[in-house]
Amino acid sequence: MTAFLNHFSFEFRTGIRNKQLLLMNYLFPIGFFLMMGFIMVGINPLFLETMTPGMVIFAVLAATLLGIPDPLVNARENGIFRSYKINGIPSVSILIIPALTTMLHLLIVAAIITIVAPLLFDAPSPVNWLNYILVFAALAFTMASISVLIGVVSPNSRVTVLYSQVFFIPSIMLAGMMFPFSMLPEAVGKVAQLLPATLAMNAFNALAMGNAADFAPWGSVIILLLGGLMAFGLAVYLFSWDSRNFTRRGHILLALLFLLPFVIGIFVL
Repeated sequence: MTAFLNHFSFEFRTGIRNKQLLLMNYLFPIGFFLMMGFIMVGINPLFLETMTPGMVIFAVLAATLLGIPDPLVNARENGIFRSYKINGIPSVSILIIPALTTMLHLLIVAAIITIVAPLLFDAPSPVNWLNYILVFAALAFTMASISVLIGVVSPNSRVTVLYSQVFFIPSIMLAGMMFPFSMLPEAVGKVAQLLPATLAMNAFNALAMGNAADFAPWGSVIILLLGGLMAFGLAVYLFSWDSRNFTRRGHILLALLFLLPFVIGIFVL
C-alpha cells in the first residue's frame, strides 16, 4: 500500500510539473472554456444553457484522450515497465494510477469550470448536485479507462494520436456540446450514441441541469460504467510489459469489445 501511495503521489505531481500534462490537464481545457465563453455565447446564445456540462466534458476528453495514452506508450518503449516488473509492481497498478491521478486533476478542473461559468458568463448551475457529481465520475472513469486501453494497444506514439482522435474530434462535433443532439439527423444521432461524451451530455442535461433528455438518462450512466469497466478489464488483459515482447494473451482487436455496451445502448435507450 505504501508503494502504491508513493507511486500515486509521484504521478500526481508529474501531472503538474510535466509541461505536456499540465497543458492537457489544466491549461488547454480551462483556456478553451474561457474562449468558448467569450466567443460562442455571442454566436449561439443557446450554448449558454449547456455550457457548464459541455466544458466539463471537453476537459475530461482532453485530459484523458490527449494526456494518458502517450506516457504509457513511452514508458513501455523506454523499458520502464520492465523495471516495474522486476520490482514486483503489478500491471493493474501501472494502469490504474495514471487513471486515478488524471481523474483527480479533472475533479479540480471541473470544480473551476462549474464555479466560474455562472459567475463570469451567467451560465446555469446544476439543479441536482449529487447527480452532477455522479455523471462526472462515470464519464471520467470511462474515458480514463478507454485512454488506458488506447495506451496499451498502441504500438507507438503516432498511432496513439490517431486512436485518440477517433474519439476526440467526433465527440466535439456530435456529442451535443456545441449544438443540441436533437438537431442531428437520425442516422448520425445513432452513431453519436457510440460516444461516451454523448451519453454523458444526455445524462448531465436530464439528471443534473433540469433539461429534457434525448434518451434514457439513467441508462446512459449505466452504459458509461459498463463500457469503462470493460475497457479497463481489456487493458489489463492485453497489457504488455515490453515493446519487444510480441506475445499477448489476446489479439489487440479484442480491445473493440469495450464498444459492446455502447452498441447495445443504441437499440435499448
